[in-house]
Amino acid sequence: MKVLFYGTKSYDRQSFEKELVDYPDVQIEFVETNLTPVTAALAQGYDAVCAFVNADISPMTLEILRGLGVGLVLMRCAGFDAVNVDYAKQVGMKVTRVPAYSPEAIAEHAMALALAANRRIHKGYNRVRDNNFDLTGLVGETLHGKTAGIIGTGRIGAALCRICKGFGMTVLGSDLYPNQSLVDQGIVDEYVDYDTIYAKSDMISLHAFLNEESHHMINDESIAKMKDGVIFVNTGRGGLVDTQALIRGIISGKIGAAGLDVYEEENENVYQDRAGEVIDSVTARLCSFPNVVMTSHQAFFTSEALGQIARVTLDNAHAYAEGTDFVDRSVVC
Repeated sequence: MKVLFYGTKSYDRQSFEKELVDYPDVQIEFVETNLTPVTAALAQGYDAVCAFVNADISPMTLEILRGLGVGLVLMRCAGFDAVNVDYAKQVGMKVTRVPAYSPEAIAEHAMALALAANRRIHKGYNRVRDNNFDLTGLVGETLHGKTAGIIGTGRIGAALCRICKGFGMTVLGSDLYPNQSLVDQGIVDEYVDYDTIYAKSDMISLHAFLNEESHHMINDESIAKMKDGVIFVNTGRGGLVDTQALIRGIISGKIGAAGLDVYEEENENVYQDRAGEVIDSVTARLCSFPNVVMTSHQAFFTSEALGQIARVTLDNAHAYAEGTDFVDRSVVC
C-alpha cells in the first residue's frame, strides 16, 4: 500500500513516522507541495493520497488521481470541505477522514482564545516586554457567573461545556440533535434555539458543522441579536461566519472580544509562512483590533491529537489495502 502524503510539515512527518512501525504494509512518501489539480500528477504509482483541510480536491484533481489509479483519498482531519464528494462518488473513489481527535485539545484552545481576547493577555504581554506596566485598556470580564452559549455539542462542544462549568458558568447548548445526557449530568443547563443563545450568552463558541444551512450563520442579523460586549469564539469552521459582518460587530462594540482560530478567507494562508510578503488580507484588519486574538488553525495542535490523526489515517490505509472495514465514522464516501 503506497500513499503519497501531500502538504508535509516536519510535525506531520514525525507523528506519522512514529506510528508507521506498526503498519509494515503501508509505505508513505512525503512531499511539501499541497494537493491541487497541478500537483495531482505526482501521485502516479501510488494507491492513495493523504491531504489536509487546505487542499484543493476538486473534480479536476479527482479525475487526474483516478486516471493514475489512485483509489483512496485519506483526509487527515475531521472536515472534508476540500473534497468534491459527489464527484468522488461518481468516479468510484473512497474518501475517509479522522472523525475525532483529542476534542479536549480544541475545546481547551477555544477557552484559551476566549480568555486571551477577553482579558487582553496578548496586549498585556507586549506591554510588559516594552517595560510598560500600565493597565489602561486591559480591563476584561469575569467569566464566573456568566452564561456560555455553545453552538454544536458534539465531542468538542461537550468538552467545552465541561470547561465552562468548571469556570462556574451557566451553559446553554444548541444542536440539531441535543445530547440529553449532558443535561442529565448537569453539564448543559438547557438546550435552546440559536436566537436564545444570541440573546442570553455572554460568551458564544461555535462548534457546528459547515453546510449550506449553517454557512454564514453568524451575520449582521445574528450579531445584532447578541448581547453588547459578547465574547465570540470560532474554532469550528471559517465559513460559519461572515467575516465582514464580524468586523462590523467588533467596530460597533457589539462584540467585545473575539478569539478566532479559523476564518473564511484563510485557505491560502493555512500553515504557510508569508512573513516576507506584502499582502492585503482580513487578518491584518482583524489583528489591528486590540480585542481580537487570532491563531492559524492551531486548535487541534497537540502531540496527542497528532498521534491520533496518524493512527486513524494509517488504520484506514491498512483497511483499504486488506479490504476490511474502515475506522468507525471515518468514511465520507
